Amino acid sequence: MSYDKKDLERRMDGAINSLQSELQGLRTGRASINLLDTVQVPAYGSNVPMNQVGSVTVMDSRMLAVNIWDKGLVGAADRAIRDAGLGLNPVVDGQNLRIPIPPLNEERRVELTKVAGKYAESARIAVRNVRRDGMDAIKKMEKDGEISEDELKRLSDEVQKLTDTFVKQVDETLKAKEEEIMQV
Repeated sequence: MSYDKKDLERRMDGAINSLQSELQGLRTGRASINLLDTVQVPAYGSNVPMNQVGSVTVMDSRMLAVNIWDKGLVGAADRAIRDAGLGLNPVVDGQNLRIPIPPLNEERRVELTKVAGKYAESARIAVRNVRRDGMDAIKKMEKDGEISEDELKRLSDEVQKLTDTFVKQVDETLKAKEEEIMQV
């Protein structure tokens, strides 16, 4: 195990990307094609993501449309959306599903900000775990005589600055999402 700043950056960046994709799935009262990313449709003997059984489009700020490619999966897709816990009720129109996005009430908005906070905390923990791995590698290098005590201090500060940068990015991402959710 050796210290590799680029690897630490890549792994911390992965935590940010994961957070952003999780937050995209949170409903904000505005239509987004990412809203249905978490919906799994029972099709062809297994559960598949919505985007593999139809194309999702935004008709306007309060309406999504899903064009189901296989006529036989329209009912399954309809049920999957209803059962996904997103509070959405599709309207079946032939091979299309029209999904009105209801406005969020205050209670649901507060609930969603708490969920966003949990996602952000998971991302912070992931960043800190990467930091710990980096610090362990540096300490091992010093113990093995590969680097001096001064170099240990310099590299430790470098890892801490990197961690602080990514934790700040997590906080900024969360703040932006909370503002988006709380907008009326």
